[in-house]
Amino acid sequence: VQTVRAIARDINTATAGFVRGQGTLCLVLGAMYATGLTLTGLNFGILIGLFAGLISFIPYVGSLTGLVLAVGVAFVQFWPDWTMIVAVAVVFFIGQFIEGNILQPRLVGKSVGLHPVWLMFSLFAFGALFGFVGLLIAVPASAAVAVLVRFAIARYLESPLYKGRGAAPVPQLPADRGGGHRTQPRR
Repeated sequence: VQTVRAIARDINTATAGFVRGQGTLCLVLGAMYATGLTLTGLNFGILIGLFAGLISFIPYVGSLTGLVLAVGVAFVQFWPDWTMIVAVAVVFFIGQFIEGNILQPRLVGKSVGLHPVWLMFSLFAFGALFGFVGLLIAVPASAAVAVLVRFAIARYLESPLYKGRGAAPVPQLPADRGGGHRTQPRR
């Protein structure tokens, strides 16, 4: 019972770490998008940036919604000037690059206790297997699996099997007792 409680406590800690990491990621992305859009001179840049950051806990939906809103406002505001419209779109492309390659692995992976490579692998695997829902559950599920794997490895390293004690001797086959295999068949 104590072991199950300890495992459940570790899974709870990892899941809470995911929620904290994802919340921090949303706030950082909101600040990044709001700053970038404001620097481009976009009307409602702060509002659109914060909104895109806050809904970025849904993979791709937050940034895509923010991109569509920002580019729509940029078309209305900057219509003949294509460079400003492209600059608004570039804010989101840079934000996505920074999120995927720097922020997500460090903030979420570190708070959950997963290596960035395992984090990316879990997102890829769960996304391929379960689609959009898989992307939502990939990190918490991987954190739970990581807790179980760490527990199993710790138990194995403490076991007599690993330490070489208490293992039963391997029984010999009847052919091995006579000095080897027979070369001539019995008649």
